[in-house]
Amino acid sequence: MTRFMDVHHGMHGITADQLLEAHRADLAIEGEESVHFERAWADPESGTVYCLSEAPSAEAVLRIHERTGHMADEIHPVPLEV
Repeated sequence: MTRFMDVHHGMHGITADQLLEAHRADLAIEGEESVHFERAWADPESGTVYCLSEAPSAEAVLRIHERTGHMADEIHPVPLEV
């Protein structure tokens, strides 16, 4: 499995509760695509949200986000970690 960092733009003013709700929606169905969402971060001022996941493909991550109603604008593999 590969780790991915996906980026969502345009989520200006997102609150901690809204971020948690979106993350929980992903967690509820992640197993259907063999994805595991590890963490999510947000910058309400810029409207940027980041999600770290482990998945078989970027497409699997995208499908989960599509189904939960918050499309990722970018998905990047993270092949190295220190």
